[in-house]
Amino acid sequence: QVQLVESGGGLVQAGGSLRLSCAASGLTFTWYAMGWFRQPPGKDREFVAAISRGAGNTDYADSVKGRFTISRDNAENTVYLQMDSLKPEDTAIYYCASDYTSGLARARDEYDFWGQGTQVTVSS
Repeated sequence: QVQLVESGGGLVQAGGSLRLSCAASGLTFTWYAMGWFRQPPGKDREFVAAISRGAGNTDYADSVKGRFTISRDNAENTVYLQMDSLKPEDTAIYYCASDYTSGLARARDEYDFWGQGTQVTVSS
C-alpha cells in the first residue's frame, strides 16, 4: 500500500521559512519523479515544484521560483520543499505526489499517488 505523508506545515509570518517533508512508503521511490502542489482557500490545486527520479532536474512554478527549493533523499524515501521568503499568498494546503515517468510533469493527472496534505499559513 502506497503512502505519502507530508509534515512540516504550520503558521509563519511573512518573510519567514518552512521546510516541508514527504515520506514515501510502499513504492520503489527511485522509480518516481516527485512533485509538490498546493491548494489555496477557494481555489484549484496548482503545481508548485517537481524533481526527477535521480534529482538531476527540477522545475518550479513562476510564483515560487527563487524562493522555494525542492530536493529529495532517495536513501530516506523522502522529498522536501524548502520555502523561504514566504508571502501571505503562499497560504494553502500543500500536497506531495508521485509520478511514474521520467519527466517533470505539471499536470495533476500525471501523478499517481497523493498525500493527505499539510496546511501552511503565512500571516502578514
